[in-house]
Amino acid sequence: MGWIILGIVVLLVLFVVGIYNGLVTARNAYKNAFAQIDVQLTRRHDLIPNLVEVAKGYLSHERNTLEAVIQARNAAVSGLKAAAANPGDPAAVQNLASTENALSGALGRLFALAEAYPDLKANRNMMQLSEELTTTENKVAFARQAFNDSVMAYNNKREVFPSNVVAGMFGFQAASLLEIESPQKREVPKVVFT
Repeated sequence: MGWIILGIVVLLVLFVVGIYNGLVTARNAYKNAFAQIDVQLTRRHDLIPNLVEVAKGYLSHERNTLEAVIQARNAAVSGLKAAAANPGDPAAVQNLASTENALSGALGRLFALAEAYPDLKANRNMMQLSEELTTTENKVAFARQAFNDSVMAYNNKREVFPSNVVAGMFGFQAASLLEIESPQKREVPKVVFT
């Protein structure tokens, strides 16, 4: 009888250990996925000062726009550092999304302004930096999707029974999705019939 009880206890412990290890693996997967976002956003942030420098020569009297881009970039860098320190912290991830949205808005205004300056628009460095920025933003989108998929898998594993019992016992917290909005994607296209 004692062996049966011991066997049940051992199986139960192994079961809990298996669930715990699965939760740790899922948590590490979303942290690794965030590291890919970190790499791409850092690249994006590093491109912006060069973009502003190129634009500065043409937009010297548009100083407010250039300063807004730099301020938004600096806020985004701070937001990225905080989120990278703990990708599971919903407040840090939300702050990162907010600062990245503000940076995208500032860059959008810079590019809209650049449209009014054909020499700037045709500048080789500006075109190259714009292309690199677009490529990097595409990579950010793919990395963000991978991160969100990992977060969803972790949260699902954390919330289903019996994993939710083990997650509660060991303090596994819910992770937050990273949603960086592109203002252009939210706008409804305007159709005009003439």
